[in-house]
Amino acid sequence: MTRLRFALLNAAHDGANTRRNFRRELDADLVEFDAVDGDLPDHTEFDGVVVTGSRSSVYWDEAWIPPLVDYVAEAADAGVPVLGVCYGHQVLAEALGGRVAGMDGFEIGYNEIRRVRDDPLFEGIGESFTAFTTHGDAVVELPPSATLLAENDRGVHAFRDGHCWGVQFHPEYDAETAREVTDGKRDQIGDARVDGVLESITPEAYDAACEAKALFENFTAYAERLAAERAERAAADD
Repeated sequence: MTRLRFALLNAAHDGANTRRNFRRELDADLVEFDAVDGDLPDHTEFDGVVVTGSRSSVYWDEAWIPPLVDYVAEAADAGVPVLGVCYGHQVLAEALGGRVAGMDGFEIGYNEIRRVRDDPLFEGIGESFTAFTTHGDAVVELPPSATLLAENDRGVHAFRDGHCWGVQFHPEYDAETAREVTDGKRDQIGDARVDGVLESITPEAYDAACEAKALFENFTAYAERLAAERAERAAADD
């Protein structure tokens, strides 16, 4: 089968780490768009769409955000598989009719997340798993037709709506990214908390978090199945 082609909507303001991490984890040809710069696809002819994290909030008054939300809604409506990660998870929720709001506090570091139901995206991932989280916003209302997949005591960590999934945590992070992102939060959460999180970014914690990386392979496998079904239907119509 032809190699899958995904649109990578990079919402990171400094996208080098983000680009490296997603290119490492996704076994597909990635067509990258700088969403912050207003660069978005003019069509939805992809096998999948992936929306990255960002230091912005979905509800901020920034010109590039509404077009990104609109594009994700368009892709979802066209039946394209969508995976939103952290900020991308929040964009997807807004695009499908959910609501995002600021949290009371900030979740950061390697944290435990609980799956509440089985789903193909979480195939091979335990009911309780470790992942790196860094966010001050959360999905406070799921889209009307969405299903909750995972959570912890800080709120929603994964949902599904049709061919679309959002995950609040960062399965793509390597330890270098986790350290850089944490160190950049000193003004926001203070030196003491940052230093504590940095101490917890150990090889053992990272190894535990690698379990969640399986969702990238699962998303790709799902997109591949859909692409094969579309190809079969097209062949039957000829």
